[in-house]
Amino acid sequence: MVAPFVALLAAIALAPLFFAEWWGRHFWKVTLALAVITLGYYLAGLHAQARVLRTGEEYLSFICLVSALFVVSGGIHINVKGEATPGVNVLYLLVGALVANVLGTTGASMLLIRPWLRMNKYRLTGHHVVFFIFIVSNVGGSLTPVGDPPLFLGYLKGVPFWWVAARCWPMWLVGVGGLLAMFYVVDVMNFRRAPRGIRRAETAHEEWRFQGLANLLFLGVVLGAVFLDRPRFLREALMIAAAVGSYLTTAKPVHEANDFNFHPIKEVAILFAGIFATMMPALDWLHNNAAQLGHPAPALFFWGSGALSSVLDNAPTYLSFLSTAAGTFAPPDTVAALIAHVQAHGAHLAPAAAGLPAEQMCQAGAALQMYFPGDLARNHLTQEHAQMALILGQPLALKCLQAISIGSVFFGANTYIGNGPNFMVKAIADQQRAHTPTFLGYVFKYTLPYMLPMLLLVGWLFFRS
Repeated sequence: MVAPFVALLAAIALAPLFFAEWWGRHFWKVTLALAVITLGYYLAGLHAQARVLRTGEEYLSFICLVSALFVVSGGIHINVKGEATPGVNVLYLLVGALVANVLGTTGASMLLIRPWLRMNKYRLTGHHVVFFIFIVSNVGGSLTPVGDPPLFLGYLKGVPFWWVAARCWPMWLVGVGGLLAMFYVVDVMNFRRAPRGIRRAETAHEEWRFQGLANLLFLGVVLGAVFLDRPRFLREALMIAAAVGSYLTTAKPVHEANDFNFHPIKEVAILFAGIFATMMPALDWLHNNAAQLGHPAPALFFWGSGALSSVLDNAPTYLSFLSTAAGTFAPPDTVAALIAHVQAHGAHLAPAAAGLPAEQMCQAGAALQMYFPGDLARNHLTQEHAQMALILGQPLALKCLQAISIGSVFFGANTYIGNGPNFMVKAIADQQRAHTPTFLGYVFKYTLPYMLPMLLLVGWLFFRS
């Protein structure tokens, strides 16, 4: 039953190469037909209506967020003054990487992609689009739970908010720094090839200009809604309301300046509906068999979660490997013993507890006091926090959690479908007539020569077993 998912990936990769015109007219039929096969199997064969409904809710949350950010950012016009030299471009991407941790990779991508395309319009090539996806849409957002969906899911499962920044900043520096260095070299060569007269003519009359900044209020509503999970569907309703409010209140000249229309979001909505549906068997297999992939080690978690995040949605992939780590380092009986010990002794942790080795108890106690002092003081420890304390208190488990976090976020840049913003950036760039690579061209021309060396370096420096 993984075959429809594989077929959809193959169609996305190969159809634009061999029959682009036919694919452009009929891609929605192919996508929905493959989705129906998987949905029919789950509904009629497995009678797994709950699983399908859960996937439908996940898709609804995803498409509401992406659509709202697309509409709101389309109402903000930013014009950059001056020549887009390689140094200016590097600074812009660095700022984008930092902003991604505040607005999320999706929000930062939607806000910054159009100014990025405009400022490089006189020499725009594929590397401008791809490195933007690498840095702003993926790697840059690995410092906070707001930055990327996998990290937000980890936060909901008990990972402390600032733990990611405190423990993952060295990987962030290596990842972002390495990609910026490679981009600078490529962009210098591109800059030198562009005729100087054209460069000056394109930038001579440009000025800093910010239009539609009232949409920042709607952007705040969308980002704030991300943290709401009760009552049901309130989050999605607020996002849709913000998008409608933004579209109706934005002046027409702003939309025209951004060449705004709904074609990119329609394409993304259809393709990801098929992806969410057809990847259910692959994700279910991963969830059921991740624990059997090998002996727990940072390298396994880094490359395993990363490789699957390249072609699957990196959020459920993260959760599957997090569940594996929890089952290995914090099994239910150990979690129950820790909770019972805290309830019996409160904040005064004894050196050992029933069912827990003394060293593990001390490590878990130190993690509780560091990361969950409020719950410990109130003698009210949730199962998620107890489980996370056991993971954060063990050096090997902590390293594995770092590996899952970085692997899921970094590897999402390896393909157009590895992370939600990737395909959206491509769709906007195509609309602006940028030279974006094909699915396979993206992998062979950019992922393998640029992303792979950076990933090998990060893996060797931080996650050697």
